[in-house]
Amino acid sequence: MATENKNLSHYDKATIPNAKDFRFGIVVSEWNPQITEGLYKGAYEALLDCGAIDGHILRWNVPGSFELIYGCKKMQEHMVDVVIAIGSVIQGETKHFDFVCDGVTQGIKDLNIQNDTPVIFCVLTDNNEQQSLDRSGGKYGNKGTEAAIAAIKMAQLRHDA
Repeated sequence: MATENKNLSHYDKATIPNAKDFRFGIVVSEWNPQITEGLYKGAYEALLDCGAIDGHILRWNVPGSFELIYGCKKMQEHMVDVVIAIGSVIQGETKHFDFVCDGVTQGIKDLNIQNDTPVIFCVLTDNNEQQSLDRSGGKYGNKGTEAAIAAIKMAQLRHDA
């Protein structure tokens, strides 16, 4: 696994722009809430730690990871500087996993190409629940934290470009 030798929660605040002037949208899948709530917590806490104002962080929930695409599209219309898509898809016994993972990945990629507001991909696509737990606040840290840092950097890029 790519995260095996990396803690997803480590970042150097000295290399990250102050987030106080940015507005953040976070769209969270309700599917696998034991995972997505951990990812949200990591993202939310990292944003605050880097200077984001609580009132400038807007959260919406959607039923599942596939619905993240529509939720993020609508969130882009709400005067935010960047959107974080948080979801979790865990391999099962059918091809459903492949279709959902591919659809969500391509959908979020399309939003980044078609619109001016960046969407950060924080969707875990793991083989089992333990791998997801390990990456949503467990032994490998929190991918939500990593997504928040990417969001701050992309908001700054959008502002500067």
